[in-house]
Amino acid sequence: MTVGIVGPESAGKTTILGAFYLLLGRGVLTTEENVFSNSYTLTGWEAVAASMRWKPGPLPPRFPPHTPSGKARAPGMLHLAFRRKDGTLRELLFADAPGEWFRKWAVNQEAPDAEGARWIARHADVTLLIADRQALSGSSLGTARNDFQLLAQRTIAEARGRPLALVWTKGDVEVAAAMEAQIRRAVASLSQSIPEFTVSVAPREQVTLGDGFRELFDWIVSTRRRGVMVPATQPSGNDPLFRFSRK
Repeated sequence: MTVGIVGPESAGKTTILGAFYLLLGRGVLTTEENVFSNSYTLTGWEAVAASMRWKPGPLPPRFPPHTPSGKARAPGMLHLAFRRKDGTLRELLFADAPGEWFRKWAVNQEAPDAEGARWIARHADVTLLIADRQALSGSSLGTARNDFQLLAQRTIAEARGRPLALVWTKGDVEVAAAMEAQIRRAVASLSQSIPEFTVSVAPREQVTLGDGFRELFDWIVSTRRRGVMVPATQPSGNDPLFRFSRK
């Protein structure tokens, strides 16, 4: 199952991935129903989360570096696999993409520099739509609100009924109640069945660090990808062993 994380630059998309990996290492994200099995991209996960670790020395943990847009046309993919209680394997691919792609894609669906965003929109079985609380409370909050509304419209339309969640990042930052209401109205006007999560790497009152990430991850793992409809076929002869004619 492919998970797309859609949001503007510096909104915390890569931080979500780094937090998932660090919490997974502490056993916070696994349950009896979903036990970590393997990953084909451990080097990639380590690169994302390295700056967020506590290390000896004067430098405190930092946010992951900005995901560069460069000339790449496909997102970076990070893999995790979980063994279910019934023995089956649940595999997840997380797409890590720069916010510049989504900004251009929101304005022009066919923008030449937004090929990676189009790929995610086409292939994501689950989409996380990011609302950056810091941007929505800063000096350019009006621009941030308008950009979010445009991106939400594009993202929800392209999801075509596939599972999608609204994720507030930087949950420790206060946002005006009126702004929160506008963001929720913008999403609700496009779809009535979108769950909502809040995540933060900073401590908050009455909230255990990691709770929001665990709730979001549980939702991702429990979400089922849309099934594939196989068209019915008619036998080409009387022999029931051959359902397809040979050419």
